Amino acid sequence: MSNVASLMPTGGQGDWPPSWNVGEHSIAVGRYIDPAFAKLEFEKLWSKVWQWAARLDEIPEPGDFTTYDIDNRSVLVVRVDANTVKAYHNVCPHRGTALSIGCGHFANSKIICPFHGWRWDLTGRNEFVLERQEFRGGKLQASDVALREVKVEIWAGFVFINFDKNPQPFADLIAPVRQMVEDLAIGQMHHYWWKSLRVRANWKVAQEAFFEAYHVPATHPQLDKGGREVIFEGRADAPFNHHNVNYEVYPRGHGRFYGGRKTPMAGYIEESETGDPVEDMINRISHLTYEMDAMVLQEDIDIAKLLRGTKIPEGSSLGAEYVKLLYQHAALQQRPMPTPKPETLGMWGGEIYIFPNLMILPNAGNAMFYRARPDGSDPNYCIFEIYSTKTYSAKEKPPRAVVQHKTDGSDPSQFHLIPRQDMSNIPRMQKGLLSGGIRNIWLASENEKLILNMHQELDRYLRA
Repeated sequence: MSNVASLMPTGGQGDWPPSWNVGEHSIAVGRYIDPAFAKLEFEKLWSKVWQWAARLDEIPEPGDFTTYDIDNRSVLVVRVDANTVKAYHNVCPHRGTALSIGCGHFANSKIICPFHGWRWDLTGRNEFVLERQEFRGGKLQASDVALREVKVEIWAGFVFINFDKNPQPFADLIAPVRQMVEDLAIGQMHHYWWKSLRVRANWKVAQEAFFEAYHVPATHPQLDKGGREVIFEGRADAPFNHHNVNYEVYPRGHGRFYGGRKTPMAGYIEESETGDPVEDMINRISHLTYEMDAMVLQEDIDIAKLLRGTKIPEGSSLGAEYVKLLYQHAALQQRPMPTPKPETLGMWGGEIYIFPNLMILPNAGNAMFYRARPDGSDPNYCIFEIYSTKTYSAKEKPPRAVVQHKTDGSDPSQFHLIPRQDMSNIPRMQKGLLSGGIRNIWLASENEKLILNMHQELDRYLRA
């Protein structure tokens, strides 16, 4: 479609094709389908931005490694010791062999190339070259073939990497959302399950599907009684649950949405299905458990059931009493929980988006993460991942995080109902964007403001 070199602004000035533009209320479709735009993203974004490469749960013990791939780059992430994680370009300096595939453990804390047996310690120092005397006239030094490091930052249980030699300080990137994430105890949550799927959609299309609650009444009608009846059953008007959602955007492209006190976890239901507030709350969070099994788990339902027949004390609320039970139960288990302050509790059931591609959906001691990233250089495919995490009791050892590679987003044996509903839309969006019948997508000024903010930050990288 386009030639990157000829269309790039000079010195951050100038213009580019109209098919790449971000408007005040719209996004041009070339940003999702043009291979030249995808190439520009790789050169200007993915090669320079701090990005989530792994969870510490993937490498819990010294010698454990995992592999992170983005476009044509590959990174080997390894646990050196209890306090040190290193990341290296995943390439042997001899003939270019990738030193790791997937995840595993380096026996005896040695990284060994499978092709010719060259060997490094976990700090990247070369220890052995077969027939060393044949290289550089017998003068090859260990420093000549040390593994090349990629910059690393550890935060909230995430391993972030950056390919840039002089990246922006990680502290500056994360500052707008640091406190709210730390208050949610995300760093104390560990692996429950992790699934990965190759999706026929641009990485931005995939993640933008989760930047708003506006899609819930049509995509997840079981979660919104009034919305379901208006859209599918001809009801004239009704309250929609997404009317209770607040959206905020932050510098550096980040954002969040949340329901505050008007969430099922707080005991709030827009329209009763049963006439009993407790049963309504149980039914609503049961959908999230049985149709997702991620940020709301069976134990949360069991605790909610303890409220049946309970009189709510004067001055309290159903949500407040439920929160008390959750924290009492966690204290008995010696299980970490989010900071119990209103602004933190109000995030339960919402989402925090961290630029460029990390989405955190928190709840009561559990959280789900989404990550979308390009799959090679084709803008029409991405890798989409769902992580479920939770806090564990002091007596439990969290399991090592190992990915489950899935093949079909519509298969009930591979995904629960809610992700299947979402996955059914994402490839259809890409199909429509490729149809030639649309030039721009339109954005709702409030419900889709996180999408616009993300693209504006993306342009800050691309026009640099």
